[in-house]
Amino acid sequence: MESRGQKRSEIDDELPADKRACSSLEFRPSTSSSSQTPINSVSSTPERNDQNNDHADHMDTESEGGEPEKDSAYDSCDEDEEDQRHSDLRDYQRRRASGDHGKFQTIISSLSEEVDLSQHLVMLTELCEVLSFCTEDSLSGDTSNSLSPILVKLARDETSADIMLLAIRAMTYLCDVYPKSSVYLVRHDAVPALCQRLLAIEYLDVAEQCLQALEKLSREQPLACLQAGAIMAVLNYIDFFSTSIQRVALSTVVNICKKLPSEGPSPFMDAVPTLCNLLQYEDPQLVENVAICLIRITERVSQSSEMLDELCKHGLIRQATHFMSLNSRTTLSQPIHNGLIGLLVKLSSGSVLAFRTLYELNISSILKDILSTYDLSHGMSSTHVVDGHCYQVYEVLKLLNELLPTSARDQDAPQLSEKESFLINQPELLENFGRDILPSLIQVVNSGANLYICYGCLSVINKLIYLSTSDMLVELLKNANISSFLAGVFTRKDPHVLVSTLRIAELILQKFSDNFLDSFIKEGVFFAIDALLTPEKCSLVTLNKCSKLVFPVSSGTRLLSDSSQKSASKEVLRCLCYAFPSSSPSGSEKGSCMLEKDSVYSLAKHVRTKYFAPELCDPDKSLTDVLQKLRTFSASLSDLMNMSLDTCAPNQHEESFYGIMHQVMEKLSGREPISTFELIESGILKSLMTYLSNDWYLRQKGDLVAAKGDIYAVEKRFEVFARLLFSSPDPFSGDLPIVTLIRRLQSSLSTLENFPVILSHIPKQRNSYATVPYERYTAYPCMRARFVRDKEETTLGDCCEDVLTVDPFSSLDAVEGYVWPKVNAKGTSRIKSATVEGQSECTPSNASSSQGGCPNTGEPESMSADLPELKADEVNLTQPEPEQEPSFGQTNPGTSLDETYTDTVEKEVEAQSEEDTQMEEQCPLSCSNEDASPKLLFYLEGKQLERSLTLYQAILQQQMKEHEIVIGSKLWSKVYTLTYRKAVGQEGAHNEGVDSAESSTVSDKVGVYTLYTSLFSNMFPCELASDLEKSNPTYDIVYLLKSLESMNKFIFHLMSRQRICAFAEGKINDLDAFQIAVTSVPQNEFLSSKLTEKLEQQMRDGLAVPVGGMPLWCNQLMASCPFLFSFEVKCKYFRLASFVPLLGQPPSPSHSDSGMTSDRRQSSGGLPRQKFLVFRNRILDSAAQMMELHACQKVLLEVEYDEEVGTGLGPTLEFYTLVSHEFQKSGLGMWREDGGSFTSGISHAEDTGILISPCGLFPRPWSSTMDASDGTQFSEVMKKFALLGKIVGKALQDGRVLDLHFSKAFYKLILGQDLGLYDIQSFDPVLGRTLLEFKALVERKRFLESVHGENTTFEFDSCFRKTRIEDLCLDFTLPGYPDFVLASGFDHKMVNSTNLEDYVSLMADATINSGISRQVEAFKSGFNQVFPIEHLQIFTEEELERLLCGERDSWAFNELLDHIKFDHGYTASSPPIVNVGVPLSCFVLKFRVNFSDVDIINFFGISVAGNHTRV
Repeated sequence: MESRGQKRSEIDDELPADKRACSSLEFRPSTSSSSQTPINSVSSTPERNDQNNDHADHMDTESEGGEPEKDSAYDSCDEDEEDQRHSDLRDYQRRRASGDHGKFQTIISSLSEEVDLSQHLVMLTELCEVLSFCTEDSLSGDTSNSLSPILVKLARDETSADIMLLAIRAMTYLCDVYPKSSVYLVRHDAVPALCQRLLAIEYLDVAEQCLQALEKLSREQPLACLQAGAIMAVLNYIDFFSTSIQRVALSTVVNICKKLPSEGPSPFMDAVPTLCNLLQYEDPQLVENVAICLIRITERVSQSSEMLDELCKHGLIRQATHFMSLNSRTTLSQPIHNGLIGLLVKLSSGSVLAFRTLYELNISSILKDILSTYDLSHGMSSTHVVDGHCYQVYEVLKLLNELLPTSARDQDAPQLSEKESFLINQPELLENFGRDILPSLIQVVNSGANLYICYGCLSVINKLIYLSTSDMLVELLKNANISSFLAGVFTRKDPHVLVSTLRIAELILQKFSDNFLDSFIKEGVFFAIDALLTPEKCSLVTLNKCSKLVFPVSSGTRLLSDSSQKSASKEVLRCLCYAFPSSSPSGSEKGSCMLEKDSVYSLAKHVRTKYFAPELCDPDKSLTDVLQKLRTFSASLSDLMNMSLDTCAPNQHEESFYGIMHQVMEKLSGREPISTFELIESGILKSLMTYLSNDWYLRQKGDLVAAKGDIYAVEKRFEVFARLLFSSPDPFSGDLPIVTLIRRLQSSLSTLENFPVILSHIPKQRNSYATVPYERYTAYPCMRARFVRDKEETTLGDCCEDVLTVDPFSSLDAVEGYVWPKVNAKGTSRIKSATVEGQSECTPSNASSSQGGCPNTGEPESMSADLPELKADEVNLTQPEPEQEPSFGQTNPGTSLDETYTDTVEKEVEAQSEEDTQMEEQCPLSCSNEDASPKLLFYLEGKQLERSLTLYQAILQQQMKEHEIVIGSKLWSKVYTLTYRKAVGQEGAHNEGVDSAESSTVSDKVGVYTLYTSLFSNMFPCELASDLEKSNPTYDIVYLLKSLESMNKFIFHLMSRQRICAFAEGKINDLDAFQIAVTSVPQNEFLSSKLTEKLEQQMRDGLAVPVGGMPLWCNQLMASCPFLFSFEVKCKYFRLASFVPLLGQPPSPSHSDSGMTSDRRQSSGGLPRQKFLVFRNRILDSAAQMMELHACQKVLLEVEYDEEVGTGLGPTLEFYTLVSHEFQKSGLGMWREDGGSFTSGISHAEDTGILISPCGLFPRPWSSTMDASDGTQFSEVMKKFALLGKIVGKALQDGRVLDLHFSKAFYKLILGQDLGLYDIQSFDPVLGRTLLEFKALVERKRFLESVHGENTTFEFDSCFRKTRIEDLCLDFTLPGYPDFVLASGFDHKMVNSTNLEDYVSLMADATINSGISRQVEAFKSGFNQVFPIEHLQIFTEEELERLLCGERDSWAFNELLDHIKFDHGYTASSPPIVNVGVPLSCFVLKFRVNFSDVDIINFFGISVAGNHTRV
């Protein structure tokens, strides 16, 4: 016999003899009376399983790519032929059932007679054959009732092992074909007969067949099996069976344990030792079944302390904690893992022995590891996995509550005093428990936990402080910075959370008043408690709001139920008082709130009166020294802002600002910590932003009107600030000052932000029919609304008195499109007549996809017809409204370079405005859309709704302002009354915004001003989040973070400009000093882990399928401050915003947790597939034909090559690789590396002609007067850029990887950003550096002319590296492109010191503006045919490269494991996996430079696009 737990190769998951064809040869009686082990039923199993495995592998290969094929060109059949085949099949089944019925009667009569054994064998063999092929229609209750006693009698016949085997096999088949027959078998004592055979094993194959029969019976009759002793019967000799049979035995026990009787004897307890022993096996499926049995048994005996103690004596706790450990080699599913934690909750609740054992096993260390992974769920794409993880944390909190008994508060449980005395007698256990758990709980709350998890963490902290003694807790609380934590929790509005926080503060002050009183004042805890006593705050936390703040409470063990059971998916909504039963009495059945009225106010008043001295109420006396110092700095900045530049030289003004901020940074990085409260209360952040933005910061949109010349003052302030923040690192921490400031701001943001995560809690999604606005089915619930005309509105008609269903995620513009034709008085008669004619056609089956659209005849047409409207809606949702270009203050007087430079900027601005005016006049009238202006205004309960929001968002926004968030069924059942009135005076304002948006797209004149428009002009007027008031401190923090992120992004521009100014003023005389090396801050420093987790939670919600189903802060923060979120979360948001609304259905779930890669694959999971034939020798032509047919269609493309066999993922990835290489070939005229004679750092791959640029590809400039160059037609170049845009868009949509690396500057153009003179160096270092040096010479000339007059001579100063400009012999043609003439005329033949400025501007314009603008627009137009390119703007250039081309970094071993699916008993820690994975990671690291990302995908089967390797 093989050793237990080892994997047997001959048998896998399939049952060895389950419902397969039987032959008479197979059941030939043995001539020997000895052991019947070699019966063919067992020996034939491996062959059959191998065939099944081959079939399964074949099915896996077919389904690996995703959904089945849906291409009508490949699989088509005639409907009439299909119906005829079904009819013939039904006739055959009826004839077969009639014939089977006759066979059964013959067999029954033959088996009832007393005949010899051979005759019985023949009849039983025939019976098995008939049962193998018959259906449920062939059997009846009478037939089963007649067969049952005969089969039971034969199963008891010990004279022949073959007869027993065949009789038991017939029982198995009978239960399988006709499940109701189990009733008759039980009635005739089949279960005791089978148990008898198992308890006295004589023949191994008979015993195996008994196990299979009992498994079938236990499904329908678990109670009868329990009473007959089936549990011990199947477990008695389980070690003697193979792995697959062991699984069958455990399945039987699972079926019995699922329905254990609530009362009566407990024979199942005898099986506990065996079950606990089985937990040591290595087969995951076997162990999971054992765990389910033990979980069910524990639930059954949870009310008996004696039985719980008996469970503990068999090592159950030790085994359960072993599986909970992250180091366990046996990987269990998430529901089982949660169930084991729930098992420990039951044991610790009712057993003192279990309570002691858990402490002795150091359970806190395991729970600490689980809690520490709470914020690591960003990369999980499966909603099931994430939901399971949330339940896991909830179960951990319930266990922690049970492990901290407080008998003073729970008098109903007398045994709690014994547990508490145990902790008192061994304080070191509680101290170690607190050391592990307290920091983890604080981390969970700070990472953005939802409300009931936050409440659970506070409950555990409260109990821990209550039980701990003074000596052990003071140091622990100080290290955890409990004061700052409490100050952050006080920002929440739920009364339960506030009461728990107040109780914690009271306990700390009661035990350690001397130690924490000062820190409570420093961190603002005292001021937060004092604020709860104000009338404004009290109105927000009253208990009448509490009844609506309910959250799901579900036990983790419910996840173990069958998916068919309704109780498994049912969620009970209750008050937070009942979230953790151990902390509150369980007698209340109504679920009403248990808090008393004004409990928050009363407790807050008690704490302030008892523990805080009266003089602390005086603001002047309660200030700390740090706060007073910061207020002084804030006042100095305000004075500096108000100081007129007439009385202060610019340099002195800048140095004063530098000195103040230097002292502030010393305070922030000093050894004396600054609390978030001190930082915010001092006003230093608001003063800093006001000074840096020159007072734009707090202005409204309409107030941003001033002289644009003052932009130079803003730039100089940012230059000074950047010089300070990027100076030498701090000697203590080794970090740059900007890193210290960012981390301080991130900490404050995590403490203060209170963005809500609103979950819908829809129990089951179902299709709904939305009348408004497009009359179509939706995959989510619809809202009910009634549209009523405003009482004062006289020009509009009534809409409809009926209640209409409205798509909750449609914008108000779309709703207006439905309502306006019905209420417009001018077109009422026409609309009514059209409505009468079309009523017969407008039904749910052929509803129109848009107002005025044609009725649809099928679902695909409906989906495609809805696409334009959905695209427009999503652009409104994800992009901020167009803003007016900001204006600036008056010109700064002075005699230095500042005045001259400012005048130059003003002249450039004026010239640019004239160009804009001319272009706007040339714009045809068709560009303006008269229907784009809003026609109606909508009001809900008297308040106007914002047009940029969806109806769902508008309702949520109004509820949040009133602090009454309604969730659950009430949100959808309520009828909302929307009042409408005609929009008056809205046309002008809207057109003004359109003009502003259009003017912003016009290319600015290239020069120094391009830097300002791309950085400073767009920094301050943007809206961050509409639900944040500008007086909110969170607004100051986010705004300053946005400014720092922009400064970090443009640090090279700032420092280069500073060097140019220094050279112009003579402070620098060497042009080599322009080679600056500025180290920017890593982008992940700006990431907010708390906001990332919150957005992750929000996107898990069922209604987050489109981004319009999320709260407004999600969309607006993602649009204005995407740097706050991780790349993985941005990928998920990008998928929701770009693809899901176009599908009209939620994406197919993916059970992978590999981060971004699974996101890309999941984005195309719901798309239908389309095959396309490609010719290798004409790859670009094939790509053009493919995109022409399918670019606008939302299908997943798969490639097959002409005269080649095979299709699917591999050929498709190869196609995108080949297309990428074709676009990089020389001679296309697309890239500046191709054809330019002065480009640097360019090489060609041998024998391929592929361009290789170290800085990435950038478009080649083409003059507007050139139609061809070197035999290449510009029209062909434009077509190729349009095709490239389609290819890139389709690759992103389908989740494919391209081997096509663009330059950073080209990615900026794709993202809609402007390029400036400083960007040239990123793709052409030599040209960019030369132009900057020329620009420095121009600035020096201007400075000397302003100082000495225009007639001065400065030929030495104007020399370029000791050479006169005239001697360089430069003409006004683009270097490397002699056909590209920059300018013509007498003054622009040769470059000299006089026209050098024009030369630099024209060069930059030709390189990054006019010379490439048409190509870029062609690329964007092609891309927009797939999906709007604006959706990419949430990514940085580096992230877009990663999204399009995949990971370019080396892969670590752990990253490789994330892309491998383990099967057949292998886990991540299995020695073979480790032995293969480590060399593989080394190989990839060493040789990946020889492979593209796509080559590695094809070679190893490991992909950044969600492909996995199966081991």
